[in-house]
Amino acid sequence: MPPMNETTVPILEWGTLDQGGRNTALARPTAAVSRRVLQDVRRIVDEVRRDGDAAIARFTLALDGASLSTFEVTDDEFAHAQAQLTAQQRAALERAIDNVRRFHEAQKQGALSLETSPGVRCERIEVPIESVGLYVPAGSAPLPSTAVMLAIPAAIAGCRTRILCTPPRRDGRADVAVLTAARMCGVSRVFKIGGAQAIAAMAFGTATVPKVDKIFGPGNAWVTAAKELVASVPDGAARDLPAGPSEVLVIADDSARVEFVAADLLAQAEHSPDAQVLLVTTSAALALRVQEEITRRVARLSRRPIIEASLRAARIIRVADLPAAFDVSNAYGPEHLIIATEDARRWLPRVINAGSVFLGHWTPEPMGDYCSGTNHVLPTAGAARAVSGLALADFSKRITVQELTTAGLEDLGPIAETLASLEGLDAHAQAVSVRLRVLASEPRP
Repeated sequence: MPPMNETTVPILEWGTLDQGGRNTALARPTAAVSRRVLQDVRRIVDEVRRDGDAAIARFTLALDGASLSTFEVTDDEFAHAQAQLTAQQRAALERAIDNVRRFHEAQKQGALSLETSPGVRCERIEVPIESVGLYVPAGSAPLPSTAVMLAIPAAIAGCRTRILCTPPRRDGRADVAVLTAARMCGVSRVFKIGGAQAIAAMAFGTATVPKVDKIFGPGNAWVTAAKELVASVPDGAARDLPAGPSEVLVIADDSARVEFVAADLLAQAEHSPDAQVLLVTTSAALALRVQEEITRRVARLSRRPIIEASLRAARIIRVADLPAAFDVSNAYGPEHLIIATEDARRWLPRVINAGSVFLGHWTPEPMGDYCSGTNHVLPTAGAARAVSGLALADFSKRITVQELTTAGLEDLGPIAETLASLEGLDAHAQAVSVRLRVLASEPRP
């Protein structure tokens, strides 16, 4: 066993922990951060709402170190960006786009129409959200893959206005891969704006940034707080889902390979200092070997400072058996769940709370991040207990329709009258009864 240091992930015996200890073991590192940034986010949102582009310019200079007089990406910038990528890089983006498009095209649903009673037809139609704002982070690691995950379902759904915001670099340009991916996915309007100020700009609109109806995309604590804030006011914009600091939970048994599990945990830890990684295993030997392998691998990784910060919230939890492992996972509700066990699919029915599941030893989580086809915008911070990952349906609205014939109203109308009187709503009852009286008084053919 290696000596304990700042990269040594602690091993906890689940069976020896009381409820308080278990709560601590599954605690996320983000709650204090959210409280701390809320005041700053409110100030940023208020200033952008009041001062528009002038406020965006101030915050872009102060927070991103870029002095910009205009924010929208020009055609020349798009062309420059595409020229910076190799043919292999563009081909990889095309392959990923194709798979994401295939998976989301398959999610299309036809209109629903049925007669619930004789003469009573109920329908449900889908209408695309008119205007959507797509946020693509580009902090320590630009994410062209996120541009794909947002832009493809927005295009398939038929959202008429699709704009994208992404933070500028200090030289005033946006990341070339993000721009190329956006253009390949049919997004022509991109703004070099990041953080809470980007969310505010899209929610309320400015002289240059169109106001949108709904905002999509992951981000740090500031972005997450801003999305929540603008969604809480009547003239703001709806949000997609809580998608904050990334997280993964790996369930592993004796069949798991140490190097695979350690690599999976480190892949997620390198996202950000507030990312969290957990291993839940039935094997004491695997726990020790993964602990050692993580410490050994960290020293060779380019994002070592970020990983070391993330590992402070990492845990290895040993449980008695696999049913207990799934109980732990469901209590945590991970964004990503890797099932690294023998016959992994057999355990899928045990999964209740998870954003996305990766089955078996040959399914690393980055495949979902980039190119398998599923969407990588997923619920974090335990929201997977009640919220699903981003899907085609999130870019449209479902509107119900009902139509009654005279025979349908005569048959079902008295039921509505009775229920309205039960609730003491006589005006509701009269809206039905006035029609029934007319029907009763009219001559029938």
